[in-house]
Amino acid sequence: MAATAATALPLAQAKEVEDTAPRAGAARPRAGGLKLRLASAFVLMPFAIAAVWFGGWALAALVVLAAAGMGWEWARLSGVASGLVRAAVIAAGPAAALLAAASAPLYALLLAAAVSVGVAALARDAAAPAPVWTAAGTLWLSIPCIALLWIAAGEAGRLLLLWLFAVVWASDAGAYAFGRALGGPRLAPRLSPNKTWSGALGGLACAGIIGLAAALIVGAAPVAVVALSFVLSGLAQGGDLAESLAKRRFGAKDSGALIPGHGGLLDRLDSLLTATAGLGALLLLGWGPNFAAHP
Repeated sequence: MAATAATALPLAQAKEVEDTAPRAGAARPRAGGLKLRLASAFVLMPFAIAAVWFGGWALAALVVLAAAGMGWEWARLSGVASGLVRAAVIAAGPAAALLAAASAPLYALLLAAAVSVGVAALARDAAAPAPVWTAAGTLWLSIPCIALLWIAAGEAGRLLLLWLFAVVWASDAGAYAFGRALGGPRLAPRLSPNKTWSGALGGLACAGIIGLAAALIVGAAPVAVVALSFVLSGLAQGGDLAESLAKRRFGAKDSGALIPGHGGLLDRLDSLLTATAGLGALLLLGWGPNFAAHP
């Protein structure tokens, strides 16, 4: 996912990670580590915004690069040793993104589904540790890339993506800040022991504030945009938990070490992946915000 790339790379860097939430008897994260995370976030965020602003092949290039990087991390995380299977996992997202950028999103979805089925068969033949997980993850990475480029090509695509990014970044930052400050009951202790209900609600609140601001700026209906911002925040937090589940399944703490202080691309883009796919589905159903009527 790509704009997913630089995208969630921002304050999404403020997510509640397992070594940062307040826990009884646990040491708080070192200030140096937090500063490094913030520095990386603010360096990367402008690339995402610029790609969305200029759109076209600039955005497509960012999505393709991010998709390839996430594919590489997923193949590695899921324990794929076969070179052929790795190549298929890495190539699926970029190939689908290129088709979507060429105004063929339906063909992109069909390609992503076909490659995922092929990955399952190849991974099974290669005795990979979890063929179904590997294949499902390949499709999971491809769909948001397609959705993002489809959204960008539609009416008010630039406004929608800027709103999406802002909501996800605010949700991640709010979850981190409120969870660290307030602590409290765990949200999903089996998946991510340090995520809390206070963090989840703080993320929703911050996303709602962004939604209200966006509605006021473009002149859209505030109630509808705030409600949709809540939905996207929930999806973003669900994506975060889904990646935590995958990392626990394969016994990994991070998906990679590409971004200083953050981990891998998947660690930073997990929430954006699900939120982007969710927004694409909402728009497809005609339930998205009507930004096009309020330029």
